[in-house]
Amino acid sequence: MFNSPVLILLVVVALYLISCVKILKEYERAVVFRLGRTSPAKGPGVILIFRPLDQIVRVSLRQEAMEVPAQDIITRDNVTLKVNAVITLRVVDPTRAVIEVANYIYQTSQFSQTTLRSVLGEVELDELLAHRDRLNQRIQTIIDGHTAPFGVKVVSVEVKQVDLPETMLRAMAKQAEAERERRSKIIHAEGEFNAAQKLVDAAALLATQPMTLQLRYLQTLTEIGVEKNTTIVFPLPMELMTLLNKTVQVAGGENQPLPQIKVDPGVSGIPAQAPAVAPRTPSPDELIE
Repeated sequence: MFNSPVLILLVVVALYLISCVKILKEYERAVVFRLGRTSPAKGPGVILIFRPLDQIVRVSLRQEAMEVPAQDIITRDNVTLKVNAVITLRVVDPTRAVIEVANYIYQTSQFSQTTLRSVLGEVELDELLAHRDRLNQRIQTIIDGHTAPFGVKVVSVEVKQVDLPETMLRAMAKQAEAERERRSKIIHAEGEFNAAQKLVDAAALLATQPMTLQLRYLQTLTEIGVEKNTTIVFPLPMELMTLLNKTVQVAGGENQPLPQIKVDPGVSGIPAQAPAVAPRTPSPDELIE
């Protein structure tokens, strides 16, 4: 039968052994310091930590998202902006992440702020807005070069928000409006050009077959007859005016002044009022007869 001191000792030893058992999750690693010296990272699973000889530091291998505070940036074209970003990182070497730096998250945050200001300060506003992916890749490469010595991998960098001044927003709105108006005018001009080109093609096609023009003329008269019009103007071809002038010349003779039929320039194809013909004075022989 155990006496009470031995029983107490056994209970203390059992509790100590139970406290030495540590269970690490799949995404965790343990950096163990035994008498101040490190050993290779342990885990996941069950490990034994004998205190006070051993000290343990748990390190997570999962990706962590870190927000970079808004930074005041002056671009190359002298535009003042406020830009913040989101950085995704993870630990690839737990031992160096614990030994090389006191706080790898704080260290990465400081590198991110300085890199964000330096990289975006070298570009113009238009490049920042149009080529954000390329700038994100460049910032990621620079930050990853700083964090690689202490076992931290920067997975991605994304510029989250760009705050523009009010004056710049108004200027960009005017620029966008002018661009839309320019495109509208170009489209309208292209439409007019295409319509004129089609009319030229149609005229060339009608010139090959004169009968089609007559059919088109009759179709137009049919469409006019449907409407309740009180006045209809019929255009007369110029060939008809020439034929009338020749007929009058033949009927009047060579010595008689001939009336000239003119075309009113205001209404194409409609003859203007012909001038009166001066009466011819009869000769003495004609009076005797």
